[in-house]
Amino acid sequence: MRALILAAGYGTRLYPYTKNFSKSLLKVGGRPIINYLVDKVEELDNVSSIVVITNDRFYKQFRVWKNGLKSRYPIRIVNDLTRSPQDRLGAIGDMHFVFNKLGLAQDYLVLGGDNLFRSSLKGFMRFAKRKSPRVTIGLFDIKDRRQARHYGVVRLNTRRRIIDFYEKPSRPKTSLVAMCLYYFPREKLDLLKRYLNDPANSADAAGSYISWLCRKDKVFGYIFKDFWFDVGRLYTYKKANSMFREAR
Repeated sequence: MRALILAAGYGTRLYPYTKNFSKSLLKVGGRPIINYLVDKVEELDNVSSIVVITNDRFYKQFRVWKNGLKSRYPIRIVNDLTRSPQDRLGAIGDMHFVFNKLGLAQDYLVLGGDNLFRSSLKGFMRFAKRKSPRVTIGLFDIKDRRQARHYGVVRLNTRRRIIDFYEKPSRPKTSLVAMCLYYFPREKLDLLKRYLNDPANSADAAGSYISWLCRKDKVFGYIFKDFWFDVGRLYTYKKANSMFREAR
């Protein structure tokens, strides 16, 4: 299994912090956000490599970061060759870029490079393996339906299958939201190409693809506990730093 960290966004909602700096490299609790993700992956066995996809603007920053990091698994930095928010590939486009470049022979664990969470990935992976070859995504109950409007909102049945998925609904039915955390068995990787072959489908938001996938196939959700932050806005970035300061 490969672990893929999506870090090719331009973080425009976090300006000025990310004007010339990747948000995945922003520090929370004195460490880059991406380091916490690498820690989580290193707790797992049977990982062949960690792949980080970034853009041409921040590629050198990630090369420097990689050279200063000791990891249990080999780390590869992939450049998606974009230079600005206007020509970005988007989360789905970047996944497709990596799948085409590295092949479809392995399963992929995909993590958003701006996600912070405390729980181990071991429980998620045990659950995902039981549901394989179906796709499994990570979920978190933020317990605030107003805030849920910023995310993909999910409803599950008793078997943890996703029965509803709405991307940024104006009136969420639940406060259970999708993290940017996915397990894609190799048997399902070709579905991404089918999705992108329809020009009506967005290559930007990962939630749009998951919503489409839920209509085409069975998709399961694993609920994480403790805490989770999508560090995509100033509010969540400041809140994450505050929590880590209190923890220290």
